[in-house]
Amino acid sequence: MDLRGRVALITGASGGIGYATALRMAEVGADIALGYAHKEQAAHVLADHIRQMGRRALPKRADLNKPAQVQALVDVTEAQLGPIDILISNAGMGNRKRLEELTLEEWDQTMQVNLRAAFVLAQRITPGMRERHWGRVIFVSSVAAFTGGIVGPHYAASKAGLLGLMHSLASSLAPHGVTVNAVAPALIAETGMLPGGPGAESELVTRIPVGRLGKPEDVVEAILMLVVNSYMTNQTILIDGGMYPH
Repeated sequence: MDLRGRVALITGASGGIGYATALRMAEVGADIALGYAHKEQAAHVLADHIRQMGRRALPKRADLNKPAQVQALVDVTEAQLGPIDILISNAGMGNRKRLEELTLEEWDQTMQVNLRAAFVLAQRITPGMRERHWGRVIFVSSVAAFTGGIVGPHYAASKAGLLGLMHSLASSLAPHGVTVNAVAPALIAETGMLPGGPGAESELVTRIPVGRLGKPEDVVEAILMLVVNSYMTNQTILIDGGMYPH
């Protein structure tokens, strides 16, 4: 497993799954652009760590609500690190709301960050992958795309939309050496997406057949497998401890 010479752009890289993915991919040789909206210090600490490993790292703030900033994230990455070979569209948001509580503004914002930004990134990056006949696109969806989840309809719909985007891109890009896949985690600790309160974690664990919450590293290993596998495309890997058999 050797990604030396490859450039990866990872959004939501300042914490949780994105942070762990950036660290692991640097370990196997990739240079990393760290897209983040919050946790600036964490992003810069991670960048320093990656540089100490002998890899290049670029932390770059971007508000994924704003397409111009999404475009700028790509432009700066390519200017400083080179063409992007691997896109990990991981950043997401989802405040817990029931249908009757949701405002149209909250719905739109969730779609902009979770789905539209992924589209803008893919639209900007995949033509270069196609020309070079090599590329990997991985969308971080959620088991909520299949089950509805616990966050709310806005979150579930946005994550389901990522799967539709994956199917469309994978079909058109497969003949050109570019694979497009998704991972769909559920109940992963350290992501800020789990409900809090006394006893919340213990109650969640009772729902999981393997008997524990997931870790970001559990998701990372699936992402890395999709990066190095050139024959697997148009697929979604569920990482949920056995909650949703399919």
